[in-house]
Amino acid sequence: MSDTVTIKRKRGLDIMKVREDFPILRTTVFGHPLVYLDNAATTQKPLAVLEAQDRYYTTINSNVHRGVHFLSQQATEAYEPGRKKIAAFIHARHTHEIIFTKGTTESINLVASSFGRKFLQKGDAILVTAMEHHSNIVPWQMICEERGALLKVIPVNEKGELVLDELDGLLKERVKLVALNYISNALGTVNPVREVLRAAHGMGIPVLLDAAQAIQHTEIDVQELDVDFLAFSAHKIYGPTGFGVLYGKEEWLNQLPPYQGGGEMIKTVSFEKTVYNDLPYKFEAGTPDMAGSVGLGAALDYIQSLGMDNIRTYEHELMAYALDALRGIDGLRLIGEARERAGVLSFLVGSIHPFDLGEILDKQGIAVRTGHHCAQPIMDQYCIPGTVRASLAFYNTKSEIDALVTGIHKAIQLLG
Repeated sequence: MSDTVTIKRKRGLDIMKVREDFPILRTTVFGHPLVYLDNAATTQKPLAVLEAQDRYYTTINSNVHRGVHFLSQQATEAYEPGRKKIAAFIHARHTHEIIFTKGTTESINLVASSFGRKFLQKGDAILVTAMEHHSNIVPWQMICEERGALLKVIPVNEKGELVLDELDGLLKERVKLVALNYISNALGTVNPVREVLRAAHGMGIPVLLDAAQAIQHTEIDVQELDVDFLAFSAHKIYGPTGFGVLYGKEEWLNQLPPYQGGGEMIKTVSFEKTVYNDLPYKFEAGTPDMAGSVGLGAALDYIQSLGMDNIRTYEHELMAYALDALRGIDGLRLIGEARERAGVLSFLVGSIHPFDLGEILDKQGIAVRTGHHCAQPIMDQYCIPGTVRASLAFYNTKSEIDALVTGIHKAIQLLG
């Protein structure tokens, strides 16, 4: 069964043609055309993904790997190519370095639990940044509390950029692992991950990258980065929800104990001893999400048919247009103005509460996210309860940015 899409585009994106691939974009909300600017929370799915998953469930649905019957073998043949596509997409050295999870959150929890139980001792430290998503804070807090270790933080300046002057000093404080996001979901900051990787590796410290907000906006080569662990979710890159990826260097994954026990992650079981399976299955207990692998594989095929260079170029242009448009609104304050940013525009308008602004925009068919965006520490640093967040994808248009600006002006008129 082939889920490879056949769209061919040599140069640039035909945005109106691309939008035809996403049925949900034809939705109307309160009588207005949907303007979907909540892509950092989840992206919409192209027909190629929806059809691939539908074909799986309607033609070959069965459990994988151990079945001798026809459907099971067909399901396995549809499931495993997803792993190969992901490995190729992020340029992993080995396919077995790709671990299937439920999403970025579970991927980080897996590393926190397994790495922490193996390597973290009392008085050691894990280093994160002040702009992390809760999913890259709480798992480390949990394992640090269990092991008697400390959680240390790289500070962030007013622009929303990492203060790397303190990095070397922090790394010397018995840090066993650094965990940071590639792109901030709350600020849109593109972090200088190569600098962090060089500094950490110079002291023999591994690094985990949360790429949930980066995988859809920029090409990632894990070998070029030399990153030790990388996590992302399928639903952030136009794939299905409830499916995700953990990449780990083979040498690290072989050292870590399993995260969960059960079917698939074993070779043999007796009441005296269990022998664990080889990579990647050592970390994949239980029945996997077969349709998730098929769906993510189809999403990556679709992305590659458009071209990551084309996507990056268009999104950069759209971001520049949106920044100029928002900066022209009296009383609008951007939260985070890093020199390098992608995907996210986080802002406040005068004294209007983010929730109130979000509701008025919704009544005009404009979907944005309001609140702390699961990043309360960085909101506390700015002394604000939250922001309005408009997040972009390649199917968004300049006319949708214009609609957002018009909607904000209407909110200002209504709420003062």
